Amino acid sequence: MKTSHRRALKTACAATMAAGLLAFGVSAASAHVHVNPDDPAAGGYTHLTFNVPNESPTAKTVKLEVSLPTDAPFNSVSVKPVEGWKAELITSTLPKPVTVAGATVTKAVTSVVWTADATHQIGQDEYQAFSISVGVLPDAGTIIMLPATQTYTDGTVVKWDEKTVQGQPEPEHPAPSFVTTASDSAAPEAPTSSPSATPAPSAASATTSDSGSTAGWFGLAAGLIGLAAGVTALARTRSTKAN
Repeated sequence: MKTSHRRALKTACAATMAAGLLAFGVSAASAHVHVNPDDPAAGGYTHLTFNVPNESPTAKTVKLEVSLPTDAPFNSVSVKPVEGWKAELITSTLPKPVTVAGATVTKAVTSVVWTADATHQIGQDEYQAFSISVGVLPDAGTIIMLPATQTYTDGTVVKWDEKTVQGQPEPEHPAPSFVTTASDSAAPEAPTSSPSATPAPSAASATTSDSGSTAGWFGLAAGLIGLAAGVTALARTRSTKAN
């Protein structure tokens, strides 16, 4: 199966999962800080986009910090620049060594901090998108939580760090999260027909071959008969002239 088809299937699966969560009373309120991965396939890399709305009627959002996992750390993290916002990657020593893509990792980027200048803070009825590229993603079916901390100009700090549990009401401040899917390098589907040895000539082919040989012999016999008839006619003509 081609990668584009596989991704299309994953998108459909993600939509189905979202519908299922809604059916169980778990909604993704647009006013919350949430994350959208473009390709959550295990063993690969993805772009994570955090949509951050301003919820204060009087203050502006001036800072956002997103915590990255330490039990399944990313061995690669990069930030997409946002005008008017300074981004900082915080590297820390992990609680314990972890094997990632066959290598032992003891330090990793554990958080990303964005800080706005005075003219680019998020105001009322506004939101901002922040994107990072991360990998390698852990095994399929892993829930990756990315707690976020939103700071306002009046000093208010909102922590989006509560776990969402399927079948239960959504918490007041759910942590941005997503679930990894099957690897893009999964084995392709088997072909509809398996390779086989070169087939022996079919009966039709053999018949055609035999028919061709037979026709050749008939043609030769007809030619000989025609030659004999011609010789006989020539002999009779000469005999008539002699009489």
